[in-house]
Amino acid sequence: MATCLRLGRFTTIDSLSLFVSTARFSFSSSSSSSSSSSSSGKSKTGKKLMDRLSTVIDAVNDRKLPPELRGQRSNVRSETDIINVVEQRIWHTMEEGKFENLPGKGKPLKLDTNPRADPAEDTLHRILSKNGYAPEWVELNKEIRSKISEWRKSLKKAWATKCSGDHSEWVESSEALKSQLREINDKVFRYNLIVPFGRQMFGLK
Repeated sequence: MATCLRLGRFTTIDSLSLFVSTARFSFSSSSSSSSSSSSSGKSKTGKKLMDRLSTVIDAVNDRKLPPELRGQRSNVRSETDIINVVEQRIWHTMEEGKFENLPGKGKPLKLDTNPRADPAEDTLHRILSKNGYAPEWVELNKEIRSKISEWRKSLKKAWATKCSGDHSEWVESSEALKSQLREINDKVFRYNLIVPFGRQMFGLK
């Protein structure tokens, strides 16, 4: 068991699971090809090893769950079950008043550093910010919103000419608007490729 635990430090649970599956296949293959006397001994040894490895995997996966759900992995059907436990903890903590009088209450948040970001990337962003620069997706977002605003004004103006009876100018303006629309959507596509997940935007129709 100690050997298995030491192995777990250097491999992920998925890799260990794959190792167990591969080992099971190899043991079953070797037992079918070898003599009956030796294969029975190997299969018993292999089965014990597989059972021990499976126990380690189950124990590690169980430790990932909140204490309220440990030992009940079969009852956890989705992330919603885990989220519900977390929300219950937050509500109980609020009811007990543990969120009152926290250090820094009523003061501005310190957003100079991001503890969840890569230190090198965080440092680079702070240097850019201090010198008046922003990530490419931020600048692109500003450009897209500015062009959309201009495009809508042009559309409103072109529609007014059509309503006044000048259909020829409307046809000419509509073709220009379509071309501008394609350019905006190209920029939106580029933006969605580089922006952090969850900040994507829809194109225009």
